[in-house]
Amino acid sequence: MAVEYRQMGTTGLRISEIGFGCGGNAGLMVRGAFTDQQRIVARALELGINYFDNAPDYGNGVAEESLGRVLKALKARPIINSKVEVREADLGDVAGHVVRSTEQSLARLGIEALDILQIHNGPSAARPKQDPRSYTQLSVDDFLGPRGAVEGLQRVLKAGKARHLGFICRGNDGAEVRQLIDTGLFRMINVPYTLLNPSAGMATPQGLRVDRDFGDVITYALEHGVGTAVYSPLAGGFLTDPIVSGGERHPLAGSRDTASEGYRRMLESARALSFLATKEHSLAQAAVRFVLMHPGVTTVLGGLSDMAQLEEIAATSGSGALAPALMARVESAWRSNFSRA
Repeated sequence: MAVEYRQMGTTGLRISEIGFGCGGNAGLMVRGAFTDQQRIVARALELGINYFDNAPDYGNGVAEESLGRVLKALKARPIINSKVEVREADLGDVAGHVVRSTEQSLARLGIEALDILQIHNGPSAARPKQDPRSYTQLSVDDFLGPRGAVEGLQRVLKAGKARHLGFICRGNDGAEVRQLIDTGLFRMINVPYTLLNPSAGMATPQGLRVDRDFGDVITYALEHGVGTAVYSPLAGGFLTDPIVSGGERHPLAGSRDTASEGYRRMLESARALSFLATKEHSLAQAAVRFVLMHPGVTTVLGGLSDMAQLEEIAATSGSGALAPALMARVESAWRSNFSRA
């Protein structure tokens, strides 16, 4: 078994359609033991996974340090993406912060240049009011204006410390995402695209109510030569057999408020799709196969906690589209808003 590859937009980069997500939600590269990290990354490389997605925010730099140590031990240099988080304290000189943050990431990773550098904030029409610790969104002006994020990214490119640029989409930002893509500066976007909220890759299905509309930006990116990495393809772990059957999250995974109304609604929605667990594939595998059906998706970022999860997700590569009969049932679930009033 080996994973297949897709080209990242018009860059010529060939990326494994299953990527290795280093985020804190799954926890391996933040809270896992070094021996487990090394063993699982080695297996990922053996399977042909060549794309590793990281960020300073993942464990406050821990995930970057962990990946750097593991790759040094394995003498491996895959394609590496990392990010810059812009918080309230950085707004006086966003460009300078981008340069400094990039240099810190390179030091933690132990490499001289990132293959892809992204702004971890999503674009917004206006600078949002937010908690000083938050980096969810950044105004388009803060991207494109003087001393803005783009100026900093261009400095990093000129210095040879990154090869391609990108940014994150956070939802309800379709117009702003298109505006940034139209600059021609960006070659990769990251966006969630799931069976629970497919609006990043299509018009929101009739009847389905979503908390955030992602404006079919994957299709727009495809049309403009920009690649897409899909993060949280399992909707934060809800689209997995253990969770829909009432099991516990993996010990390394980030904690959830299981008593909250939001958790209950997500679980109900995921359980409405439990028919996707068949003899041919698990619910998680079906969720990833759905994402890979979109021609604009370059890679699906698997958030991994252990070896079994890696093997389960990697096995979906090249396995083809979901059966039409299953997709018809998915579309029915969307129309009924997962049978909720």
